[in-house]
Amino acid sequence: MSKTEWINALQTILNCSIQVSSCSLEQWQNVQAQSDRTSNKALTTGKPEAGDYAEYENSARFVVAAHDEQLDLIVIPRADLSATEKELISCLIQQACTEQSLNSNEHLSETERAAMQISEWLLKQLASVEPAHSLPDHLVMGSRMYAEMIPLLLVMEQSNTSNELQATYMDLDKLLRSFLADDILLIPLKNKEWLIWGPVSLLRDEEDAYDSDQEESLEESLASIAHGLNEMLVSEWLEDCHLAVAPPISPANSMVETVLLLRETINLGRKFHVGTSIHLPWMLQLERIVNAIPEAQRAKYLEQSLKKGDLFLEAEMLATLEAFFMLDCNVSETAKRLYIHRNTLLYRLDKLKQETGLDVRLFRDAVLVKIILLLYKVTKRN
Repeated sequence: MSKTEWINALQTILNCSIQVSSCSLEQWQNVQAQSDRTSNKALTTGKPEAGDYAEYENSARFVVAAHDEQLDLIVIPRADLSATEKELISCLIQQACTEQSLNSNEHLSETERAAMQISEWLLKQLASVEPAHSLPDHLVMGSRMYAEMIPLLLVMEQSNTSNELQATYMDLDKLLRSFLADDILLIPLKNKEWLIWGPVSLLRDEEDAYDSDQEESLEESLASIAHGLNEMLVSEWLEDCHLAVAPPISPANSMVETVLLLRETINLGRKFHVGTSIHLPWMLQLERIVNAIPEAQRAKYLEQSLKKGDLFLEAEMLATLEAFFMLDCNVSETAKRLYIHRNTLLYRLDKLKQETGLDVRLFRDAVLVKIILLLYKVTKRN
C-alpha cells in the first residue's frame, strides 16, 4: 500500500481531513515540550522515529519519516483521539514504513542488501552516546571481516539524493572492484559518504610496482593507493571528491572508531589544507592539536604573534614557508620547488628572522612558525 493509499484510508476511518506536513528536528522537540501527551518511546529515546506522536494545538501529530534534521509528519485535526486509537495509528505508520523499506530493497543484490544493513547499524552507533564497537554476528559477512583490511572514506562534493545513492551503488562498486580488488566491501553512509574496505593484498601490489631496491613504508603505500584511487575517481566517476585512508584494521571490531577517525581526518584536511583531496591522519597530528584549542585562545595567541610583524600574511612568504615545511625544512629542495635561487630563499628566511625573531632553520622556531600558520588558516576560515 502506498503512502497516499493508507492516508486516504485513515481519513475515511477517522472521518476527517489529514494534513501532510514537515518540520525541523528543533520544531518537533518544541512540540514535544509543549505537548500534554507524547508517545512513550519518544520520551525515553529522545530520537524521533516513524510512529512517534504528540498532541499539539488541538491536533495529533505523527512522525511518518525521520531524516537528518527534517521530519515528515501527518497532522490529524482531532483532540479527542483515544490512547488506543493513537497507538493503532502509530502501528499503521510503522507497518507502512516497513513495507516501503522492504519494497525498495527488493531489487538490491545480496551484497548491496548486506551493505545497507551494515550502514544502518553503523549510522545508529555513530549517533549513539554509548555505541557498540563490534559488529553483531548477523552482520558479519564471512570470516574476512575479522581479518585486517584497509579502510578508506570517500566524500563526494556534489549533492546526491537518497534515490541517487541507491542507483549508483552498483556502478561505484563495480568501478572500485575493477581498480582495487574483487573482494572490496563498499558501505554507503549519509552526507555523500562511502566507506570502502580494501584487502591488505593491495599493499603487496603497491610494493611490487616498485624496484626491490626501493622500500616503501606502510604510510607511503597507503598514500599511493589513495592517490591512485582519487585520480581514477576524478576521471571516471566524479569531478571532485575527498579521500582519507588509515592503516589496516579489522572491520568487525573497529568499524565505528575507524569512521570517526576518517571523518575527523577529512574535516581537518578541509579546514587546514584547502585544495587538497587526499587526507592522511598521520600527517595531521599537529593540526588535530591546534584544532582542539578553544577558538578564543587561538585568536588571542595569533593576535599576539602577528604583532611581531605582518610578514606572515604576505602571499610570497606564506608560499615559501608552506613549501619549506612540506619539504622537511630542506633549503635546497625548497628552492628547487619554488624555482628560485638558494640565496633568494635564504634572503627570505633571514628577512623573516629579522622581523619576527624566529629562525625557521632552528627546530624550536620552526615549530612555532608552523603553529602560527595553522592558527592563521583556521582563524581566517572562521
